[in-house]
Amino acid sequence: MKRGKKYVESAKLIEAGKVYEVADALALAIETAKCNFDETIEVHARLGVDPRHADQQVRGVVVLPNGTGKSLRVLAIVKGDKVDAALAAGADFAGSEEMVQKIQTENWFDYDVIVTTPDMMGQVGRLGKVLGPKGLMPSPKSGTVSMDFEKAIKEIKAGKVEYRVDKQAIVHVIIGKKSFGVEKLTENYQALMEAIIKAKPVAAKGTYLKSIYVTSTMGPSIKVTTKVQQN
Repeated sequence: MKRGKKYVESAKLIEAGKVYEVADALALAIETAKCNFDETIEVHARLGVDPRHADQQVRGVVVLPNGTGKSLRVLAIVKGDKVDAALAAGADFAGSEEMVQKIQTENWFDYDVIVTTPDMMGQVGRLGKVLGPKGLMPSPKSGTVSMDFEKAIKEIKAGKVEYRVDKQAIVHVIIGKKSFGVEKLTENYQALMEAIIKAKPVAAKGTYLKSIYVTSTMGPSIKVTTKVQQN
């Protein structure tokens, strides 16, 4: 694969085969983010699980202390007077059956997250084939199906992110923007890794954290130590 000039220049800053401490890796990720926009910083962690087995799934949510740098658009599908409460909590859109119908009839996807309540899942559940492939289907595990929908909306707006192991046993999560600086990115990184460690399945055997890399949107990957300091 032919790489661009900026990527090649950035790659030269990374010592081949070196495993970096977290703060050093994040400093490098910032330094190698050479594009003319505020690049996102991402974490990619390979876990020692077999995602083909239900008892080795790794999935959860964590509120990053410094947010993600991205403002997510929230759609709340709730009943009656909960609509006004959802809007007051920060939802960008809120409604009841009419929102379900709008998605069904107009293929409407001008939002990033859907929050709903258990009593609406009978209707929202019918949208599974539409929302599922786009990663928009709300679920109790991700905290997006809850009677405490106001708290869920506020947490999403504050920087809550979902992590979920893929078919290759890798978790991909954004932890902020290069403009955050090393200290804030390190705090977010720490919060994420603590959550992933706590989510270790009982059925997982052997080494849990196989490898961890950080990277910017357009930059090269930087290998990070798997020794995570826990508070």
